[in-house]
Amino acid sequence: MATQKIPLGRARSAVFASLAVAAGTAALLTNHFRKYEELRRRLDRIEQDGQGQRHADLSRQQRLLIDLLGKAMDDPDLAAVLDTYETEVPARTQRQFLFANALYTNALHAYHIGVVNEEELRGHLRIICQNAIFRQYWEATRHHRASLRDSSDEARLGRMVDQLIQDLDDAEEWWVAGELPEELQ
Repeated sequence: MATQKIPLGRARSAVFASLAVAAGTAALLTNHFRKYEELRRRLDRIEQDGQGQRHADLSRQQRLLIDLLGKAMDDPDLAAVLDTYETEVPARTQRQFLFANALYTNALHAYHIGVVNEEELRGHLRIICQNAIFRQYWEATRHHRASLRDSSDEARLGRMVDQLIQDLDDAEEWWVAGELPEELQ
């Protein structure tokens, strides 16, 4: 059997062709990687802008709610529109309930936009829950929370407040009341 020799010129051409294909492939992959990275950065910016817009929308809505609650606290005729309690509530108590609602929704807003985490929210609510007027408000609005979807943040955080109030009732010292529920750990 005879060995066939490839002329040196053809071997060089094959090597150069292989190198050219490899270089072209590397350039193509590098270009695709750059485009992928650019698209990923653009998507990250879009997602961040969307989150920023959501936070801005939530903040505008929160300001509007606080403005409306403030007007209702100042004007008994407007407060009457928000009187959805199951029992008669005197005007003074209703203003206090409106303020309790403003405190609670402000704490929830801080949580929703990421200013506080769940543990910090829980600490803040534990302090608010010490107040007898807040507890009266919470009890008077129990039927409002009954319509929430069980899986919603609002319902879950409402259950956290219910547990905090129970733990505060059972504890000798308010600052040690309650354990962090498993769903919040």
